[in-house]
Amino acid sequence: MCLSIPAKVEAINGDKARVSMSGNEYRADISLIDDLHEGEYVLLHAGFAIQKISEQHARETLELIEEMNRVNKGLK
Repeated sequence: MCLSIPAKVEAINGDKARVSMSGNEYRADISLIDDLHEGEYVLLHAGFAIQKISEQHARETLELIEEMNRVNKGLK
């Protein structure tokens, strides 16, 4: 199963970006997305931004992931 995670674009330098998620920062290749701007959200998979998404969709998805983590910790 593949999983992509929402990330916020913090800075862009050519076809690379610094993105943040859950308080952590990563470098991402953004060459697959046209017309991307700082402050927008993307789905990040294996170091590649694969799709732009809305801030609302990003927040909802991150909340669901956090809830799954809380449930998973309770099952151990």
